Amino acid sequence: MINMTVKEIADKLGLEHVAGLLDAEVDGVYVGDLLSNVMAKAGEKNLWITVQGHQNVVAVAALSNLAGVVVVEDLPIQPEAVQRAQEKNVNLLRTSMTAYELVAKLVELGI
Repeated sequence: MINMTVKEIADKLGLEHVAGLLDAEVDGVYVGDLLSNVMAKAGEKNLWITVQGHQNVVAVAALSNLAGVVVVEDLPIQPEAVQRAQEKNVNLLRTSMTAYELVAKLVELGI
C-alpha cells in the first residue's frame, strides 16, 4: 500500500475540501455508515467513506484518530458538522462519486 496524505488523495481524485488541514497520512480505508462499527473496526489513520454528514460523524472520526471522512454521492453535510470538524481539525471532504466508485479509484492509487 502506498501512503499518501489526505491532500494528495483529494487532489488526485478531485474531492471537495470541506474542513481540516488535509495533512494527515492515510493508512487504509474503512467504508461504512454504522457509527458503532466504525468505532470498533476502523483503524487509526483510515480514510472513512460514508453517506452521513452530521456532527456525530466528526465526533467518531476524532475519537478514532481517523485520517479523514469522505461523504459520498454529494450528500449534504450539516453546517454543525463542518463547524465541529474545523474545531476538532477533522479532515472532511465530499464527492459526487458513490462509495464503490471512490473505493475503486483508491485501489487504483494503491491505497
